[in-house]
Amino acid sequence: MTVAFARISDAPLSVDAHIAAVTGPTHGAVTTFLGQVRDHDPSVEGEVTHLDYSAHPDAQAILARIVREVTGASAFPVSVAATHRIGLLAVGDAAIVVAAAGSHRAETFEVCREVVERVKAEVPIWKREILRDGTHTWVGIS
Repeated sequence: MTVAFARISDAPLSVDAHIAAVTGPTHGAVTTFLGQVRDHDPSVEGEVTHLDYSAHPDAQAILARIVREVTGASAFPVSVAATHRIGLLAVGDAAIVVAAAGSHRAETFEVCREVVERVKAEVPIWKREILRDGTHTWVGIS
C-alpha cells in the first residue's frame, strides 16, 4: 500500500499523471475516477457556468489521511494518487482525480470509490456555483 500523492491544487489536473504515479510492474489493475464540472445542479434552478472551489488549510492533510486509511484497510497492496482542484473551474474542467492501482481489480475499484466518497464527506472543500444569470449559490454550507 502506498500513497503516490494526495494533494489540493489550483493547477489543471491530468488523469494520465495520476495513472503514471500509481502504475508499476506488480499492478495489473488500474482504476480511475474523474469528477468534472457539469452545467447543472439538480437542486438549483439555472445553468451552471463555473464552480469556484475553496479549501481549508488542513484539507490536504485530511485528504492524505483518508488515502492512508483507505489503502491501509485494503486486503491487497494498492497505490493511490488523489488530487482535488481549487479555484475557478469552467464546465468540463476536472475537479477531482483519483487513481488506484494494485494486483486485483476488485480492490482497486473499492479503494478508488472509498477515497472519492470520503473526500466528498470529510475534506473541508467548499464550492460556489456561478450561474449564467450572474447569481451564485454556495453548496455544502449550512
